[in-house]
Amino acid sequence: MEMSWTVFALVLLAALLHASWNALVKRGRDKRLDTVAIVAGAAAIALLVLPTLPAPAAASWPYLAGSAAIHVVYFAGVVASYRAGDLGLVYPVMRGLAPVLVGIGGAAVVGETLALAGWAGIALVSAGVLVLAWPRAAPGGASTARALAYALGTAVLIALYTIIDGLGARLSGSPGAYVLWMLLGTGAAMTAYALARDGRVVAAHLRGAWGLAAGGGAMLAAAYGLVLWAMTAAPIALVAALRESSVILAALIGTVLLGEPFGRRRLLGAALVAAGAAALKLG
Repeated sequence: MEMSWTVFALVLLAALLHASWNALVKRGRDKRLDTVAIVAGAAAIALLVLPTLPAPAAASWPYLAGSAAIHVVYFAGVVASYRAGDLGLVYPVMRGLAPVLVGIGGAAVVGETLALAGWAGIALVSAGVLVLAWPRAAPGGASTARALAYALGTAVLIALYTIIDGLGARLSGSPGAYVLWMLLGTGAAMTAYALARDGRVVAAHLRGAWGLAAGGGAMLAAAYGLVLWAMTAAPIALVAALRESSVILAALIGTVLLGEPFGRRRLLGAALVAAGAAALKLG
């Protein structure tokens, strides 16, 4: 199974959408509440659209339930990672190692064997992510080992839900319905937990952030929907690695819209990711 130009282009579009909704979170004052708002918005969109789509095949429902549960734990892992360490330390570990783990898991669990170009692409994309973000980690930060442990655990969770969703989408017969059901379950669980923990603050934030919830939720749903559809038409590991080009797109958005610098390290990271993307197309 190869990656066609159509799949390649749609995964890049998904990466742009992913980077865009993450940029919305980054610009916000309260990243935790903004994340809840966007996930809740995606769940609301799913609730509106699902009646128009056929239900996923019964064989995919165990995967769907498992993915929703892992996504809830994943978001908790992200929060714990950021509390334990700097963004520049934990983010590249989570996003950079996940494609490698997906490649190994895909070979072991799914039986997808990749050509040398595919493995080279995964390695280059992962290296680009690490180069892009790692140098910004503050040295001597508190509990570095603990932060790395959380980040490694979160990378494993990313790899797990990626493989599970790739298999589930293939079995579903309707990748769009599959991803919307997953987002509905994840959003309902996250919103319920947030309201139970700090109901008044969360409710007030959701009322005032309906635009963020609608726009960010739509981008989240579209981004992951495109990725899961791509996994039905190309190897899971290649799609997962190409999706991480969102890190470079996020850096560009940060430079253009947020005034962040785009120095030599970002240029090197971008070059590695671009070379990796080219290798993934050949793989």
